[in-house]
Amino acid sequence: MHYTGTLYRNPYEPPSPLLEITQGCTHNKCKFCTMYKNVPFRMSPIEWIREDLAEIAQYDPHTQRLQLIGADPFCMSFERLNAICDLVHQYLPDVRIMTMAARVDNVRNKTVEQLKILKEKGMSEVNLGVESGDDWTLERFQKGYHASDILEQCHKLDEAGISYWMTFLNGVAGKEHSHEHAIHSAEIFSQCHPMVVGTGGLTLFPDTPLLDEARRGEFDPLSEREMLEELRTFVQHLTVDCYFITHHTVAANLTGPHFLARKQQILDALDRVLNEGDMDRLAWIRSRKTNL
Repeated sequence: MHYTGTLYRNPYEPPSPLLEITQGCTHNKCKFCTMYKNVPFRMSPIEWIREDLAEIAQYDPHTQRLQLIGADPFCMSFERLNAICDLVHQYLPDVRIMTMAARVDNVRNKTVEQLKILKEKGMSEVNLGVESGDDWTLERFQKGYHASDILEQCHKLDEAGISYWMTFLNGVAGKEHSHEHAIHSAEIFSQCHPMVVGTGGLTLFPDTPLLDEARRGEFDPLSEREMLEELRTFVQHLTVDCYFITHHTVAANLTGPHFLARKQQILDALDRVLNEGDMDRLAWIRSRKTNL
């Protein structure tokens, strides 16, 4: 298999073969991330993809699910993605679902009709690294799009019938804009129809611009308590039903389906942690994190 450089798979997806179709990130400017810092963006040659599909067909010929790997492989044109779909079905005729990571602006270069064709061919799930629905926050950490873009592109996915995940990055606005980040993100997410809403807490990793800014006093990160308070605000204002995932430092199990039915239960669990939790221990757990 042609696995090159940084390789990330969604840990919440069912096990399935991994087919790398791009390397690196088309944007690579988000201030909190170094995952692809030294990986130039490139598309995998079709010859590599063909060879890898032939290899997958040898050890898992009847797989019905495939993860297409890269930071944002959905950036590719409709024509190239359509050709990759045809290749996949040539070697793996039982594949029904193909998933991949995407930036919101990856959707922009495809019409709804083109998205429908990709959906029919099995490209039925994308994992959107949205991070925030607040314009100030999106600009602050250089995400490269605005809240209106999130709504426009997610509504295109809705119309095409493509399912999508949306992520909320707890803490990325710092103390300066925490409340607005939580509320505006929940408002934007609630106007979309994500199958999954995932939340993760910001960790300031070495070599990230955000850590450098924090050391210079230009970014004031949230404490563990403030992170939980922001997460609670986001949950409180989120009104879309979905499968809700969080991998915060808290041990409380907040992850599961039917978010709206469990919403009060999640809020109660967060309140218990806020009232009784050992914030020093939670901060220690975060300090042990080494990657996103």
